[in-house]
Amino acid sequence: MKIDVELMPDLVSEVPRLAERAEELGFDGLWVNETKHDAFVQVALAAANTERLAVGTAIALAFTRSPTALAYAAWDIQSIAGGRFVLGLGSQVKGHIERRFGTVWVAPGSKMREVVQILRILWKNWQTGEPVDFDGKHFKINLMTPFFSPPPLARPVIPIFLAGVNPRMCRLAGELGDGLHVHPLHSVKYLKEVVIKAVSEGLRKSGRDRTSLVLAGSVFFAAGNNDKEIRKMKQECRKQISFYASTRTYRPVLEEHGWGDVCDRLHEKSMKGLWSEMASEITDDMLEEFVIEGTWDEILNRVKERYVGILDRVRLYFPFDDSPSWRTFARGLKEPKNTS
Repeated sequence: MKIDVELMPDLVSEVPRLAERAEELGFDGLWVNETKHDAFVQVALAAANTERLAVGTAIALAFTRSPTALAYAAWDIQSIAGGRFVLGLGSQVKGHIERRFGTVWVAPGSKMREVVQILRILWKNWQTGEPVDFDGKHFKINLMTPFFSPPPLARPVIPIFLAGVNPRMCRLAGELGDGLHVHPLHSVKYLKEVVIKAVSEGLRKSGRDRTSLVLAGSVFFAAGNNDKEIRKMKQECRKQISFYASTRTYRPVLEEHGWGDVCDRLHEKSMKGLWSEMASEITDDMLEEFVIEGTWDEILNRVKERYVGILDRVRLYFPFDDSPSWRTFARGLKEPKNTS
């Protein structure tokens, strides 16, 4: 199992330093998201300032850009990264697509399928000259002239990871994707009984097995140097979990444990703007399912105990900042591995 980090800098100018430091500390990969900053700007900076780390988006928004724009950005970053880039795509929820980006919402399953198909058609055209001719429900793309075609790459294969919570997108990742980004709001039970089951169905449809797909997960954790610090971080986890769990898209995760009514109450409070009251809905039993707890020098082993054999790549749901706590966590990355 590979251990990665996630960047969420206040300023994009911080990315080069943080990426270099993550590589020095021995992490396997680095992921950027798309919240306050453009994902492709961040990952390009990370790629340009590292040599070994896998670098990827977790995630870039698929439906706020055309598939061709996504293809160009990914191709250029793969060139910078020398083959280390992973394109992670997500659909985002309806409210943000319509109200934050001002674009039209459609059910994401069939549209994401076409995005993935078009990306691979365009990349093949740029690498081999194979014609571009796609006629789908959502997109029709059949023009790519030499003037607009970037040159071939020495390492042209760009893995595509899809973000998924509910079965349909997990099945699509299994069928068409190279990986699945697991949402931090999950439990081992939900992973085994919903996510992996749906992924396996998609893999069977495409004639592949589990080794063909990477499961990458961001995980909630509460770490500190003492009990007081751990308790404080657990409270932060309550707040973040309550924020995610107020979105009805994530209700099935709670339903798996019989907590669907919590999602309903949280959604109602979010609609009223009662954000400060929401964390109290997250019980200790819920934290036990969703959050890994321990001191900074224990947390890496706790992560391994929970996820080895389930996830292939894991990163802590907490932005890497090269603090002493992160350096303590990273000590275990360079410990000799038992090969017996």
